[in-house]
Amino acid sequence: TQKLRTSRSLYVSMSVIIIYNPESDSGQRIAAAGAESWYEPLADEAVNLGRTDPDQDPLGYRTLFMIELASRYYDDASNLTDQILQENQLYPETALLSQFETGSIDAAIAYRNMAVERGYEYIELPDQINLSNPQYVDGWYATTSYTLPSGQQIQGGLISYGSTIRHMSDAAVAVFDGHTTGNYLTDHGFILREQFPVYTGDIPQPIRRITEDQSDDTRSQLTRSTTVQSPDITGITVLI
Repeated sequence: TQKLRTSRSLYVSMSVIIIYNPESDSGQRIAAAGAESWYEPLADEAVNLGRTDPDQDPLGYRTLFMIELASRYYDDASNLTDQILQENQLYPETALLSQFETGSIDAAIAYRNMAVERGYEYIELPDQINLSNPQYVDGWYATTSYTLPSGQQIQGGLISYGSTIRHMSDAAVAVFDGHTTGNYLTDHGFILREQFPVYTGDIPQPIRRITEDQSDDTRSQLTRSTTVQSPDITGITVLI
């Protein structure tokens, strides 16, 4: 507890996975293929796959990174981007889950916590392609990239989530303690490796810059917000 009282930030990692409908024929084919050959049924036009738009959502471009890495990782796979991805697969994240739950799509590319929290069946992908392992960031994940319509280039990297206490108080520490100890993180699909969770004693510079450089009105809005996104942050940062 004392460690948490002197720590202001924590980071954990997340992975990309394949969720599937076990009641559909296509979903059963994906389940049978498993982590070794999940891409084979997805390349079949009979499988209705959903994903988010890379121009609108980080999961969207992380999907592209995963598919590109998979094309290199599997011996019998090549150019999976052309084989698997189609324009009619794109949905906003909330619509993606709705389409999956109503059976309109057989499978979707999602974050692991989305599957765990909702009880979806899913394929756990190898660390080499799921963007969750710090070991593979340099020289592997980082070899992928995507250019947004704005011209900003996003480089492949670790998917990380962070929790930051902006103003130390007993109430904030209690929330932080509840979110970062016990089984909370694993129960919600986060991945705890030897390197994680990582605790730091200062508010990260990107968060400090975002909150300190805003007007009073904007800062008030940020205080009430649960997420802040920045090119300098690889995942989602929760402000407490």
